Amino acid sequence: MRTMLRTAFSRHPHLRQDFAASLVVFLVALPLCVGVAVASGVPAELGLVTGIVGGLVTGLMRGSSLQVSGPAAGLTVLVLEAVREFGLPVLGVLVLATGLLQILMGVLKLGRWFRAISVSVVEGMLAGIGLVLIAGQLYSMADAAAPASGPEKLVRLPGALVGALGSARPLTSLLVGAGTIAVLMLWARLPKQLRAIPAPLAAVGLAALVTVVFSLRVATVEVHGLLGSVQPPPPSAFGHLTDIGVLGTVVAFTLIASAESLFSAAAVDRLHRGPRTEYDRELVAQGAGNALCGALGALPMTAVIVRSAANVRAGARTKASRVLHGVWLLLFAALLPGALAYIPIPALAGVLVYSGAKLIPLRGLVTLWREHRGEALILVATAVCIVAVSMFEGVLIGLALSVAKAAWEASHLKLEIVDKGAGPVQAHLVGNATFLRLPKILDSLEALPQDRPVELDMTGLHHLDHACRTALESWAERHSAAGTEPVRVTAPTEQARPAEP
Repeated sequence: MRTMLRTAFSRHPHLRQDFAASLVVFLVALPLCVGVAVASGVPAELGLVTGIVGGLVTGLMRGSSLQVSGPAAGLTVLVLEAVREFGLPVLGVLVLATGLLQILMGVLKLGRWFRAISVSVVEGMLAGIGLVLIAGQLYSMADAAAPASGPEKLVRLPGALVGALGSARPLTSLLVGAGTIAVLMLWARLPKQLRAIPAPLAAVGLAALVTVVFSLRVATVEVHGLLGSVQPPPPSAFGHLTDIGVLGTVVAFTLIASAESLFSAAAVDRLHRGPRTEYDRELVAQGAGNALCGALGALPMTAVIVRSAANVRAGARTKASRVLHGVWLLLFAALLPGALAYIPIPALAGVLVYSGAKLIPLRGLVTLWREHRGEALILVATAVCIVAVSMFEGVLIGLALSVAKAAWEASHLKLEIVDKGAGPVQAHLVGNATFLRLPKILDSLEALPQDRPVELDMTGLHHLDHACRTALESWAERHSAAGTEPVRVTAPTEQARPAEP
């Protein structure tokens, strides 16, 4: 045995660090996989299946070497809506189609273009998801059924929490969830030796221990067995791909999963000095994982920053750590599935409430408001639309606002008129002169006195499109036609010259 270990360590010099990191990632991923599955309205084992595929399949592929994939809180709300509307068998079709679309985009080398998506839209998307996730999971903490729509969740939440205070079982459930959140918040302040245990595992483990010791009457995870939970989509489910609602959900899955994975990859690259992410290959790897998850009827996967950061901080050096974490998840699901039955659902809800709060960038929003108010408004508008309407429409609205803002800034133009009372009137154009600003430019220039010479300075322009150039030349001809001295035009790349009369 020792000889085998020495041989393994000699062939893989970083195996010791990767082995230790894989255990840390496994302990972080276990409660999150189960919690995301329960919150998504599917059997808990399906969350473990997605985590296993994320480790053993996506983890083996090229892309981002230290990034860890699995079920993510960011897709919980959308998955829950899809399961309610289309049913669990169709979920596999949705995820399979998402994976194939991601593979196609990666092959076409579209992965890098996801980096062009406005960060404000992505953060607004995550903030909206966080708000809906918090509201929905607070109902689970209070042992109450959550309304379907986001606005209803927020409006009825105070009444549900107050109602829980007057009944023994809901109050117990609420206290277990609140205690879980308290442990998560305070864990970072405990001695370093205790903090070696990941906070989510510690919080859920303590909640399970308290529930068993004191025989608390709270809902726990239902155990179906790994093989019993894996149900590939039947052939009839593929017929739903002709439904426009199903296709819209596939697009939403693809957009959100891809953007979250690639933004996570960029963040992970800043945490280590190893190989950089190959974005197109990473998109193919995520697609392969999602295609397999869909074929197994499991949850969609994304790269998850919490697990990825834990992997880097635990000292991982290669992708072996994320592959091994998938092995540990598989062994747990195969050998200890009964342990899931001891996990209190309000504890998992508390973990997701805490995770949802992390998705809302309150401090970053304050800074963004001071420096870039337009971006801050896009972030808030995206989040509000996701809560008020739906995930897909909210993201589309955010993207539309981002494009509109870019077009507005691209057409930003300032016209400054200097009239000293004698001599020529000076007109200075600064910015980007496009057809969008043409009416305003012409109105201001045509208001200048016809009996005075004009000097038009365009050296401050960064861009002058053909429509504006033609219109300005026509205006200069009209102004000079009245017998006034020809307009002197200083073009961006030319010396001052009189306009042709």
